[in-house]
Amino acid sequence: MHILWRIVFSPFKWGWHLLNFIHKFILNVFLLIIIIAAVGIGLKIYYLPIKLTKGALVMDLTGTVVDKPAMNNRLRQWGHELLGTSRDRLQENSMFDVVDKLRQAKNDANITGLVLSLKNFSGADQASLQYIGKALSEFRASGKPSYAVGDSYSQAQYFLASYTNKIYLTPQGAVDLHGIATNNFYYKSLFDKLKINSHIFRVGTYKSAVEPFLRNNMSDAAREADSRWVGKLWQHYLQTVATNRHITPQQLFPGSQEMLSRLYEVDGNPAQFAFNNKWVDEVASRSAIETAMVKAFGWNKRQKDFNGTSMYDYHPTKKTMTQQQDEQIAVIFANGAIVDDPETSGLVGGNTISDQIRDARLDPAIKAIVFRINSPGGSISASEVIRSELAAARTAGKPVVVSMGGMAASGGYWISTPANYIIASDSTLTGSIGIFGVIHTVEGSLDSIGVHTDGVATSPLASMSLTKTLPAELLQMMQLNVENGYHNFLALVAQARHKTPEEIDKIGQGHVWIGSDAAQNGLVDALGDFDDAVSKAAELAQLKQYTLHWYLAKPGLMDFLLSQTRALMYTLLSTVSQTWLPAPVSQMADHLKIGAGIGLNWNEPQNRYAFCLSREQMH
Repeated sequence: MHILWRIVFSPFKWGWHLLNFIHKFILNVFLLIIIIAAVGIGLKIYYLPIKLTKGALVMDLTGTVVDKPAMNNRLRQWGHELLGTSRDRLQENSMFDVVDKLRQAKNDANITGLVLSLKNFSGADQASLQYIGKALSEFRASGKPSYAVGDSYSQAQYFLASYTNKIYLTPQGAVDLHGIATNNFYYKSLFDKLKINSHIFRVGTYKSAVEPFLRNNMSDAAREADSRWVGKLWQHYLQTVATNRHITPQQLFPGSQEMLSRLYEVDGNPAQFAFNNKWVDEVASRSAIETAMVKAFGWNKRQKDFNGTSMYDYHPTKKTMTQQQDEQIAVIFANGAIVDDPETSGLVGGNTISDQIRDARLDPAIKAIVFRINSPGGSISASEVIRSELAAARTAGKPVVVSMGGMAASGGYWISTPANYIIASDSTLTGSIGIFGVIHTVEGSLDSIGVHTDGVATSPLASMSLTKTLPAELLQMMQLNVENGYHNFLALVAQARHKTPEEIDKIGQGHVWIGSDAAQNGLVDALGDFDDAVSKAAELAQLKQYTLHWYLAKPGLMDFLLSQTRALMYTLLSTVSQTWLPAPVSQMADHLKIGAGIGLNWNEPQNRYAFCLSREQMH
C-alpha cells in the first residue's frame, strides 16, 4: 500500500516542486529586471548629458512612426542597452520626436551630416512621411550632406530617402515602387452558407464599411470613391519624390509595362534598373558605401565604423522651467479609433480626451488648443463627449485649431467640427460623413443544427436576441436612430462650415475625401502641417511668444518593466527554441515569426489605409 501510495503521489509531488521552481524563477527574473533597471536609470541620470562623437546623425528608425506612441522610446532604449532586448520592428516612434531631433541636428556643430539607414523602418501614413520629409529638407538646406544607404527600399523608406543628397543601393538590392491599393474581404457567400443574417442600418451611398456583409465584391459607388483618393494619394507620392529626384513623375514611374520593358533591357537586374531609372545615385557594395561614409565623417576606432550617433542616442535639449513662457498652447491628441472605454494603446478614450480638453480650458496659462487628429472614427457617444468639450473650450475664448494627420474621417471629422480653423495635409483622408450599424443574428445557423430558441416576453423588444429573428419594430427603430444620427451629423458640419445641410449632404453620404479635395469642398480651411496649425493657433490667440504644452501620458516604471519583461522573455524563448528544439521545429517558429511580422506590417501607405477603412466602426 505504501509503495502504491508513493507511485501515485510522486508525480504530484514533483509537479508541485516544478511549479514552485517556475514561480520563484519568474519572481527572481522580475526582481533582477527591477534592480538592473534601477541601477541603469541611475547611471543614465548620473552621466547625462552624454558627450556626442562629432560626425553623422544616423537616422536608423526601427518600427513605425505615429503621432502618439504607446511607449516612450527613451524607456525602450534603456531596455535595449541594459537588458539586451531587441528593438522590435513594431516599435512606435513619435513623429514629433523625429522632427525635433532633425531640427536640432541641423544647427548642432557636433552633427556634420545625416545618414538614413531605414532597413528596419516599417512605415507611416503619408502625412507623417511628408512632415518628416519637411524636416529632412530643412536639414539639407543647412548645407550639411545627407545620404541614404540600404540593401533595398520599400515605398515608405524610399519616400524619406528621396530627400537626401545621395541614395546608395547595394548590387543585389531593389527599390520597391508599385503603387497603392485597397483590398477587403467580402463575406456574403460565407454568411449565406453559415445561415448568418446580417441586419445593416446605414445612411450614405459611399459608407462602404458594411459592404463586406452585403456583397461579394466592391460596389460601383465605393470603387469610384476609392479610386479617386487612392489615385490622388499616389500622385502626391510621385510628385513629391520626383521633385526631390529632379525628374518628372512620368520618369519616376512610367507604368508597369514600360517598367517591365526596362527590366528586360537589364536582364531583370533591379539594382541596375533603379540606377538607370534615376531612382538611386550609386550602386555599390556595403564595403564601398562604408568607405564613402568614413571619407565623409571619419573613422571611429571604438565603434569600428564611421563616426555617427544613432537617433535613439541623440536627444534634443528641452527648455527648463525657468525658460518656459507664461503663455502656452496645448497640444492634445486623438490618435486611433474612438471608444467609450478608457483610453488604451491605439484607442481614443472619449472621457480621457475630454478631461484633457477641460484641463486645458481651465488652465489660465493655456491660451489656445491645437487638437491633433489621426482617427478613422468610432463611437458616436464618445465622439460627442469630445466634441462638446472642445466646443466649451472655444466658447471660453480659447481658439481651437485642428491639425489632421493621415486620417480624420467619420467620427474623426465629427470631433473636428467645433474648431475655429481646420488644417489638413494634402494626403489626409477625411470626410466619410455618414453613419451605420450592424447586427448579426445566428438563428438560421442554430436551426440547421437542431438548436432553437423560444420563450415569453412582455413586448417584442424585450425578447431581442442574437439567436432569434429580430423584431420588425427593432429594425425600424435602429434605422430611424441611424438616420437621426446622420441628420445631426449634417447639422453639426453645416453649422461649423457655414453651409446648409443639403450642401453637406452632397459631399457627405459617407464619401471619403483626400485633403486636397476636402479643401475644395470646404470641409477644411487650409492645407498644411502641424507647424502651420501651431502658427494659426498663436495668431488667433495673439501670441508672440509661447511654449507648447503637450498632453502626453508618461509611462511609469511599471510600464517599462512590463514591456521589458515581455521583450526579455521573448528573447529567452527565442534562444531556447534555437538551442533546444529540433531544427525543423525551430525553423517553423522562425517562419511563423516572419509571417506574423509581414501580417502586421500594415504601415506601408496602401496597407495602412486599407486597414483603417476596413475597420471603420464609426458613424
